[in-house]
Amino acid sequence: MEKIAVLAYSGGLDTSCCLKLLEDKYDYKVVSVCVDVGQPVEEIKEVEEKAKNLGVLKHYTIDAKEEFVKDYIFRAIKANAMYEGYPLSTALARPLIAYKVVEIAKEVGAEAVAHGCTGKGNDQFRFETTIRIKAPDLKVVAPIRDLNLTRVEEIEYAKEKGIPIPTESKKYSIDENLWGRSIEGSELEDPDFIPPEEIYAWTKNPLEDKEEEIVEIEFEKGIPVAINGERLDPVELIKKANEIAGRHGVGRIDIIEDRIVGLKSRENYECPGAILLITAHKALEQLVLTRDELRFKEIVDSLYGELIYKGLWFDPLREDLDAFIDKTQERVSGKVKVKLYGGSARVVGRESPYALYSKELVSFDEKEMDQKEIAGMVKYHGLQAMLYELVKKKNKQ
Repeated sequence: MEKIAVLAYSGGLDTSCCLKLLEDKYDYKVVSVCVDVGQPVEEIKEVEEKAKNLGVLKHYTIDAKEEFVKDYIFRAIKANAMYEGYPLSTALARPLIAYKVVEIAKEVGAEAVAHGCTGKGNDQFRFETTIRIKAPDLKVVAPIRDLNLTRVEEIEYAKEKGIPIPTESKKYSIDENLWGRSIEGSELEDPDFIPPEEIYAWTKNPLEDKEEEIVEIEFEKGIPVAINGERLDPVELIKKANEIAGRHGVGRIDIIEDRIVGLKSRENYECPGAILLITAHKALEQLVLTRDELRFKEIVDSLYGELIYKGLWFDPLREDLDAFIDKTQERVSGKVKVKLYGGSARVVGRESPYALYSKELVSFDEKEMDQKEIAGMVKYHGLQAMLYELVKKKNKQ
């Protein structure tokens, strides 16, 4: 009986080498799986062609774009999910991809699930954690990491096996889905190297932006449902947000990121739609949630982003946090206006039937609130600090 390994296949050098290594070094027949979470159509087709040419037992392409938006991206928006200042795109998609690969592995009766991650990055945690949570009986094989292969050794192996090697135009390592693009590798590994314009595909050079634009985002219970008054299905809404914000250069992020293993890495991201939607969502929350809700939710949001980054999407804590977040989002409905210009996204207006804002109470021109009644509140506002100063003076004498 032949042994089968199911490979999460992206068509890149790492996973293409894995495909052959699984046959040569592990004696597996390989089933490849590509999960479509918003990659370019031509890339999906290229993956299918490569898998066929490299002799897989069978290849699966799974369209998971709508599931990705509804069950992952929308939850990330409600949680304002960020890690060290950037929206999580690659990290957010990995659990879904890994889960789909596990489903295929069970369907074909595979013995193992394989991935092409190295031992230096984050994705090994994201893939393997999901696999072990959802299918602890399956073996996990990571040929590039486990054989300790360098990039040079991979290229030599690829030449030997007739595996296509990326051209100079693909010198950067790029991961793309509906929620964003990550660009790394080559000269970008030097934290002092200034990224060239060629690395960007979704965003216009902010210096070339000549005209500002105000875009209106409508939310229902924390979920974006319309842009400029046009209701869109989930996938089209995310695409539209990327297109609008991208033409104003919004969403370029260049950071030194702390990986799970402790390494610092230079990372470049393009996430125009994510920046636009999260910026608008946070502004609406400020209008409808109480001060204490906002303060506590900041802690929850930070932890939520960290769970995503570390590949712990299927940890029970994430579901626990969702329960709190979903409760707060019951009132996060309304519209937010965001001005886009020269790489910036600035909130300029917001409205909601659940707004805790009262123009009558806050206005200097109204007498709705009797100002005299606040005097007692102000008098004792710094009571403990006042007592502290008195104690200090007394003990110095």
